[in-house]
Amino acid sequence: MNDHRPLHRTVSLSQQDWSLHRKGPADQARHNEKVKEAIRENLADIISEQSIITSDGQKIVKVPIRSLEEYKFRFGEPPEGGQVGQGDGKSQVGDVIERGGRPGPGRGPGAGDQPGIDYYEAELTVDELAALLFEDLSLPRLEPKRTPQLESETIRFTDVRKRGAISNLDKRRTIRENLKRQALQGGPGAPLHFGGITADDLRFKTWETEVRYESNAVVLALMDVSGSMGPFEKYISRAFYFWMVKFLRTRYAHVEIVFIAHHTEAKEVSEEEFFSRGESGGTKASSGYQLALDIVDARYPAADWNIYPFHFSDGDNWPSDNERCRELVVQLLERANQLGYGEIRQGAYGRSGYSSTLMSVFERLDHPRLQPVVITDKAEVYPALRTFFASDEEGRRSNV
Repeated sequence: MNDHRPLHRTVSLSQQDWSLHRKGPADQARHNEKVKEAIRENLADIISEQSIITSDGQKIVKVPIRSLEEYKFRFGEPPEGGQVGQGDGKSQVGDVIERGGRPGPGRGPGAGDQPGIDYYEAELTVDELAALLFEDLSLPRLEPKRTPQLESETIRFTDVRKRGAISNLDKRRTIRENLKRQALQGGPGAPLHFGGITADDLRFKTWETEVRYESNAVVLALMDVSGSMGPFEKYISRAFYFWMVKFLRTRYAHVEIVFIAHHTEAKEVSEEEFFSRGESGGTKASSGYQLALDIVDARYPAADWNIYPFHFSDGDNWPSDNERCRELVVQLLERANQLGYGEIRQGAYGRSGYSSTLMSVFERLDHPRLQPVVITDKAEVYPALRTFFASDEEGRRSNV
């Protein structure tokens, strides 16, 4: 007996939302980008923190990051004399809407009774901070010389192997190997499908460190250590040179750095002594420039070296010495790729527009390779770094 009842076949369809699988890494990447953005916006204040400058380089830096609130309804009493959702007609596009017409949290006079905004602290090392700080800095006007010795290391991926760190997994090649293996096992005409990854399918990218030899470079760090250099001037000088030395040793493997301290006399000192030397005596800036010139001529001929002298002072120089400084600076500029002079002026004195006699001498030179800056606040150390070490001429002009 034939059964003419229709056959019913149950088909189950399912679809996975892979966006949910990617949500965690996407949120983490967004969080990391927000942290970097907050750090970049506060670099000027962060790098001038005294605890970083006086540390051994292993300092953990804490940066406040504003937390993101989840959207939710908030119910409250309407303002007196008005209705919810109505204004007085005077608002403009972009105006911040306050709750109930009251000042926001933490605003206005007095202690306040409103809750604040939640912040948490993101931690990063000095090296991680330096990576953000130095990402677009370089030695300006670096020229090829006769005998290049300055090493610059770069990472270059050169091979693919079956063993390696999981962070170096080459996903595309791994999928390709999996498909090839499945095709060989299925035989001719078998459909290709991906799945069941084995250890034989894994492929890892490997790299080697490529050392490139660039032009030789020497940086001469001159610092005024006379009695007129007070705690603020001394701190600004050390803060700038702390980050300068870290930048040079991060970016260039074997850059030469010469440390010179001067008052009425100049002396080549060790790095440790340079950052810990006290202040005493009068000021003859020419002693520092003369010693720098003698060292350059004796050890770093301009034909073989890119030369970068930097000098930080409060500008309080012996008046009769200023002309001698001008003559020596002119001679240094004949040999140097760039000469940077930083003058430190504190508070209202610095903002008054006053120009020291030493700064006036340098400004009258109007030399394209002479780069003077004035620092009146700790937050201006970062702009000074960008002025001296901008990657191109336009960058230097934009930071002056």
